[in-house]
Amino acid sequence: MTRIDLHCHSTASDGTLTPAELVKAGAVAGLDVMAITDHDTTGGWQAAAEARPEGLRLVRGAELSCRWHGAEQWPIALHLLAYLFDPAEPRLAADLARLRTDREQRAEKIVRKLAADGVPITWDEVFGYARGGSVGRPHIAQALIRAGLVRTTNEAFASRWLGARYFVPKADLDVFEAVRAVRAAGGVAVFAHPRATVRGRVVPDRLIVELAEAGLFGLEADHEDHSPVEREHVRALAGDLGLVVTGSSDFHGTHKTVQLGDFTTAPEAYDKIVSAATGVPVLG
Repeated sequence: MTRIDLHCHSTASDGTLTPAELVKAGAVAGLDVMAITDHDTTGGWQAAAEARPEGLRLVRGAELSCRWHGAEQWPIALHLLAYLFDPAEPRLAADLARLRTDREQRAEKIVRKLAADGVPITWDEVFGYARGGSVGRPHIAQALIRAGLVRTTNEAFASRWLGARYFVPKADLDVFEAVRAVRAAGGVAVFAHPRATVRGRVVPDRLIVELAEAGLFGLEADHEDHSPVEREHVRALAGDLGLVVTGSSDFHGTHKTVQLGDFTTAPEAYDKIVSAATGVPVLG
C-alpha cells in the first residue's frame, strides 16, 4: 500500500531535521511519497532533492502564512499548503521573501522583549538553533527550554510566554491573494488543518466555499489537531465542494510528538494534485 505524507518540516523553517535528514527519515518510516513544506520558504528544496533516497518520491512545497480579513472582530490566521509551484514565479517569490524577512524581524523583537525582562537567552543562541534556516518561535522555545524555564515547545507557546506577554504579531498573506499566487505559479493549494479548534479560532465554512471558487484545490482532513468529528466535517465539506482530501503528519521532528506517516493521503488524492500542478515535477 502506497504511503503518502504531504506535510513535513525541516530546519529550513522550524523542524529539527535537516532537509537531507528529513527525506532519509521518510524512507526509514516507510513512506513512498513525502512533501517538504517548510514555512514560507523553498530553502530546503535543493538539499532534500540531492539527498532523496532511491524509491522515495519527493513533492516540493511550502506552508504559507495567511490571514482572512473577513472576520467580524479581527483577522483569523490560517495556513495554506502550496505544492509543486514554480519558485521563480516573481509574484509568489516576492511574497515568500517578504514573509521570511518578517519572520526573522519578529523573532528578534521577541528575543529583545525577553532579554529586557532578564530572561537569559540571546539572539545568537536562537539564530544558531535555526541552523541556517528561517528563524521562528520554535527556536526561541528551544532557548527557553535550555534555560530551564519551560519543558516543552507547547509550554513555551502558552500564554505566559510566547502566547501573550511576549507575543509579537507577524505579517501574513491575504488568503485569497495566496491562492491566486500559488495557481499563477503552477501550483496546487490545500488548506492546512482547517478545523483545528485546539489551535484557536477557525474560519467559517462560507470562507472555504469562497476559496474553492477562487481556486483552492483541497482540504487537509486527517491531522493530529483535528478530532474525529472535525475530520468528518472537513471530509463532508470537501465532498460538497469537489475538493480533494489530504492527510498528513505535519512532522516537525522533536518539536512535536507526531511521527512521519502517522497520517497519510490517499493515492487518488495525490494523483489529482500531481495532475493539476504545472510548476515543478515530483522528483522520483
